[in-house]
Amino acid sequence: MSAEAPAVPPADAGGTPAGASPSRGAPAGGHDPRRRAARRRRLVAAAFLLPALLLLGALVAYPILFSIGRSLFDASGTRFVGADNYVEMFRDPTTLKAVRNTAIWVVVAPALLTGLGLILAVLTEKVRWATAFKLLMFMPMAISFLAAGIIFRITYEQDPDRGVLNAVAVGVHDVFADRPAYPGARAREDSGETPLAKGGDGSYGTAADLAPGRTVSLGVVGVPPKEVPSDARPAAVPEGSSGSGDGALAGTVYLDFTPGGGGEPGRIDSGERGLPGMTVQAVRDGRAVGEATTDADGSFRITGLDGGSYALRLPASNFAEPYGGISWLGPALVTPAIIGAYLWIWTGFSMVLIGAGLAAMPRDVLEAARMDGANEWQIFRRITVPLLAPVLTVVFVTLVINVMKVFDLVYIIAPGPVLQDANVLAMQMWLVSFGGGNNQGLGSAIGVLLLLLVVPAMVFNIRRFRRSSR
Repeated sequence: MSAEAPAVPPADAGGTPAGASPSRGAPAGGHDPRRRAARRRRLVAAAFLLPALLLLGALVAYPILFSIGRSLFDASGTRFVGADNYVEMFRDPTTLKAVRNTAIWVVVAPALLTGLGLILAVLTEKVRWATAFKLLMFMPMAISFLAAGIIFRITYEQDPDRGVLNAVAVGVHDVFADRPAYPGARAREDSGETPLAKGGDGSYGTAADLAPGRTVSLGVVGVPPKEVPSDARPAAVPEGSSGSGDGALAGTVYLDFTPGGGGEPGRIDSGERGLPGMTVQAVRDGRAVGEATTDADGSFRITGLDGGSYALRLPASNFAEPYGGISWLGPALVTPAIIGAYLWIWTGFSMVLIGAGLAAMPRDVLEAARMDGANEWQIFRRITVPLLAPVLTVVFVTLVINVMKVFDLVYIIAPGPVLQDANVLAMQMWLVSFGGGNNQGLGSAIGVLLLLLVVPAMVFNIRRFRRSSR
C-alpha cells in the first residue's frame, strides 16, 4: 500500500499558504509598523527639542561664534587683525592682573566653600535644629549679588561709625590700648612764659631749663569744644607749687581758647578749662625720667626729681589720631574681602548639596567603624570624606565654574581707586568692551579666553554626571 503525500494548502497571492498567518517581522502592506513608530517618536522628540535648540542657538551658539569672529577684528570691527587682540591681551598688565586675581579666586574660594560646606553638613547632623540652621545658611542665596554687594560695601566701610567690622575691630583694640586723649589737637607754640616747640615725633616740649619747684602753663589748641571731657573744670595752677623746692615740676595743661573771644594767648584766662587725662613727661638728656597725668582742672605734678634742669614734654600719644580699624577695601585686602562676601552667599549652597550626599551615605559603615573602636575624627577622615568624594568633586568643580564668571560683587564692593587691584577676567572684559575702553575686539578675545577656561570644568562635570547616572 503506497503512502500518500501530505496535502499542501494553496498559496495566496502574496505567497503565504492559505490558512497560515504572516510571520511576525514581515511587512504588512509593504510598511514595517515598528519603523513607523520609531519615526513618529523621533518626530515628536524633534518637535519638543526644536524650541530649546533654537534658544540655545540664539543665546549660546551664536554669541560664542560671533565673539570668536569679533575677536579677530580691531576696535572698530572693520579691519581684520587676526590674533593681534590675543597677543595684546597677554601683554596688557591690567589683563594679567585680572588673570592673577581670577586664579586666586579659583584656588581659594571653591576650596574654602567646599571645606566649610563639608564641616557644616557634618556638624548639623548632630544638632536638633539642623533644619532651621540650614535655612538660615541658605537664605543669602535668595539675595541678589547686587544687594549682597551693597551690604558688604557698608560692612567694610573704614569709618567705624558705619562699618560693622571696623566698629568691632576698634572696640577690641580700645580694650587693650588707650585711646588718644585729644586726637588732632596741638600745643600753642612760641607763646606764653614757657613756649612749646614741636618735635620730629609729633610731641611738643619746652626748653631744658626748668628746675624742680617751677610751675608752668602749657596751652593747647585745636580741641573742639564738644571734644572737651564733660568733667573738665576751669584751669588752675596747682597751689603751693611755685618755688616750693620739693623736687617737683608742676603746672597746668589747658585749652588756650576763651569762649566768645578775647583772652591772651599763652596765659590762663577766665573761662578757659583744663584738659584732664593729658600725659606730661619730665625729660632729661632726651630720656623721660618722670611722668604725670593731668587732673580735671588740667593740673599735674611730677615728683621725685633730682636737682638740675629738665624739659617738659607732651608726648605725641596725646594728639595721635584714634585707631581707625582695618582698611578692608584697601589694595592689599580688597580681593580677600570680596571673597569673604562670596563665601557668605554660597556657603549654604555647598552645605545643602554635601548634606544631601551625607544623608544618602550608608549608616551601617559608620556604625561598624564605631563598633571597631574608631573615633569621630577617624570616621570623618577615613570613611565620610572618601564616601563623599564624588559629591565634593561636583561641588568643587561647580564652584570653580561659578567663580570664573564673578562680576557683580567685584564691581559693587571695590571702590573706584582700588578697582584695578580687585579686577577679574569678567570685569576686565566688561571694562575693555563697555566700561570706557570701547574695544570690543579685545573684549571679545578676553571673553573667548574665559570660555576656554570654563569649558574643561564643564566637560569634567558633565562626565561626572553621566558616570554617576550609569
